[in-house]
Amino acid sequence: MTLETIVLRYGLLALFLGAGIEGETVVLLGGLLAHRGLIDPVEAALAASGGSFVADQVFFFAGRHFRQSPWLRRIVARPAFANAMDRLERHPTIFILSFRFLYGLRTISPAAAGTSRIRTLHFMALNLVAAAIWGPLFTALGYIFGQGVEAVFGRLRSVEHVVLAGLALASAAYAGLRLYRWYVARHDGDEGLHRR
Repeated sequence: MTLETIVLRYGLLALFLGAGIEGETVVLLGGLLAHRGLIDPVEAALAASGGSFVADQVFFFAGRHFRQSPWLRRIVARPAFANAMDRLERHPTIFILSFRFLYGLRTISPAAAGTSRIRTLHFMALNLVAAAIWGPLFTALGYIFGQGVEAVFGRLRSVEHVVLAGLALASAAYAGLRLYRWYVARHDGDEGLHRR
């Protein structure tokens, strides 16, 4: 069985699961595959939105109903959890709409919301809106990236080329996010020094 057959057979399911577990990288790759014509771009965006929505609801319910579990205790002990809770308490609606776009807060934030006093239906409605924006946005970015790659290198001739282009995009995005995170941490540290 070739990689192309696997993608054609399991593409949308893999995209649904990957969007919920991994996030942007998988959805960008889904956009690349849609550009290649292996999956429908609308279906790719819907699978990405659905996977993101379901995963965040699962994390929310875990936070709400399994607060004493060892898994949740480990999450609560992380510094990012305190950061998520602080943002959630100050601006709950804005934070719920935006956390999936914030690096390092993707998994922690819905669990934090689950431990808070946010009503379940309120979280679910906002989560649905945010997922409906996030899935098509990152699918479109992957699709557009595929056009850019073809403009530079010519037609992507195989799924393997698409995967390599996706890995290059993921690597570049990861490096950019790490650099941004380093800059923000350094900038916050400098502000802390000036406040003293």
